[in-house]
Amino acid sequence: MNSEDNRNLILAIALSVLVLIGWQYFFAAPQLQKDRIAQQQTQTQTQATPAPGAAPSPAAGAALAPPVAPAPQAAPKTRAEALAASQRVTIDTASLGGSIDLTGGVIDDVILKGYRETIDPQSPKITLFSPAGAPAPYWAETGFVSADPVVKTPNRQTIWAADASTLTSAKPVTLTWDNGAGLRFKRVIAVDDKYMFTVHDSVENVGDAPASLRPYALILRRGKPDVAGYAVLHEGFVGVIGDSSVQEITYANIEKEANRVRDLKGDGGWLGFTDKYWGTAVIPDQSEPIEARFSASGTAQPEDYQTDFIGPAVAVAPGATGEATARVFAGAKEVATIDAYEKSLGIKKFDLMIDWGWFYFITRPLFRLIDLIYHLPFVGNFGVAILIVTFLIKLAFFPLANMSYRSMAKMKKIQPQIAALKDLYPDDRAKQQQAQMELFRKEGVNPVAGCLPMMFQIPVFFALYKVIFITIEMRQAPFFGWIKDLSAPDPTNVFTLFGLIPWNPTGLPVIGHFLWLGIWPLVMGVSMFLQMKMNPEPADPVQKSMFAWMPVIFTFMLGAFPVGLVIYWTWNNTLTIFQQGYIMWRAGVKVELWDNLKRMLRPAKA
Repeated sequence: MNSEDNRNLILAIALSVLVLIGWQYFFAAPQLQKDRIAQQQTQTQTQATPAPGAAPSPAAGAALAPPVAPAPQAAPKTRAEALAASQRVTIDTASLGGSIDLTGGVIDDVILKGYRETIDPQSPKITLFSPAGAPAPYWAETGFVSADPVVKTPNRQTIWAADASTLTSAKPVTLTWDNGAGLRFKRVIAVDDKYMFTVHDSVENVGDAPASLRPYALILRRGKPDVAGYAVLHEGFVGVIGDSSVQEITYANIEKEANRVRDLKGDGGWLGFTDKYWGTAVIPDQSEPIEARFSASGTAQPEDYQTDFIGPAVAVAPGATGEATARVFAGAKEVATIDAYEKSLGIKKFDLMIDWGWFYFITRPLFRLIDLIYHLPFVGNFGVAILIVTFLIKLAFFPLANMSYRSMAKMKKIQPQIAALKDLYPDDRAKQQQAQMELFRKEGVNPVAGCLPMMFQIPVFFALYKVIFITIEMRQAPFFGWIKDLSAPDPTNVFTLFGLIPWNPTGLPVIGHFLWLGIWPLVMGVSMFLQMKMNPEPADPVQKSMFAWMPVIFTFMLGAFPVGLVIYWTWNNTLTIFQQGYIMWRAGVKVELWDNLKRMLRPAKA
């Protein structure tokens, strides 16, 4: 592979990235915005009660399914009004606030104390669960159901009695309810100091007839939530059932499933919903065979999106007690917390609640390295940790890069001889190739050496990109100067003269999304421009034009990206410039940077 082929390969990779980003920028993002507007408009309209056949069908082979959620109310209340409509048990731990609704005994009010909506310390805390009747209802519930219609089990209208007014990590709360027909139900809810609830349901048979009940747990999300819409990040249904691989399905794709339901079976596991930074899950006993499902119901937004499981039947003879335990996770997807739950509770593949992607075997170690460096006494800055890790990766790949540039240098030196062979055998490509291979052996040139290092590096740097994009550890993490949140775009903008003009150009129709251009994207563009000027300019005018415009296009494309990614890209470009310059100097190959800049600045001759 000669230098022209290398250049074509680099161009192909760059164009592929450009197409992906361009599709996201020009198609996916505008379509996502349209969907959000349509959703907001629909949610303000009166919703009809679902038809009898609109509820999700039970899991395959199940004799019955978890109860159907109450129909949406015609006029949604405010969240405060919905919370005030029933008696509640307060949740108060180091990490969580909120309450449990005694009408239904459901966990439907969860606030994350450690996270706020913006970097403003006075901004609202993150709300995860909200009650039915409020905007964006989202809750978890557990209990028993029976195939016998005569057996009266608790439902969403059941009024439970509580033995305490507050649930803390040190003191569980016990809820009780008597069905008046021989069954006494008890629900003990405990929570740790992070995000895991443990719910122990039991039923005592004080009647004369035996009862057969099946335990269930579910999470219901009413209305399609806002999603980031990036291909690099999964948001929607997620879970692992039994020994299967992780199941991921988006809100849109549930419509493509038969009856809008995906059925799953296995021993143990977990299933729930994942957002970019937050997650929820219901978790059965890990040795218990369950029937689980992801489902959607309703004919118009807000539809109900539900994930649930139902366990094996529990036979409760007169005088006996039946029991079932489930866990509910509701919180931030902190890597250390998720990993600790997987290890301490034995939850199968719970670490896949975080979307580590195809390159899991690279992505996880990279995060661990970043996190390790971040916690060093002299670092303490997530952005600095990213820069250090990028440098270490460059250092690790230095031998490969050295091999690549040396090979390119040798190829450059024998270009005249290759051209002579083409002139010698103008109409015989077989002889050309044979003569070239002989020339390569004579000069000690490996034609693929320039490409292989790049192929090894691409997965690593994509994995690093993934880590920066998905992990909550970077959310609202400061860097230096004006960068207060690495997960948000650069707050400065050249079109406002960096804050001197009090207006928001990004809000303009049609062209607004082009006008998010801060200082770091500009610096990134300069670094990319200098990197491309390190090599000889292509002879082909089309390629030359593409290489000339690519830094400009990428500068505008990355303007609205999280600034942490832009800083990483800028630093990577800068390291590449110095690395390539050093290797080329050691190999005795001319660095084209200054000549290319001089030619660009030199006035054209008349």
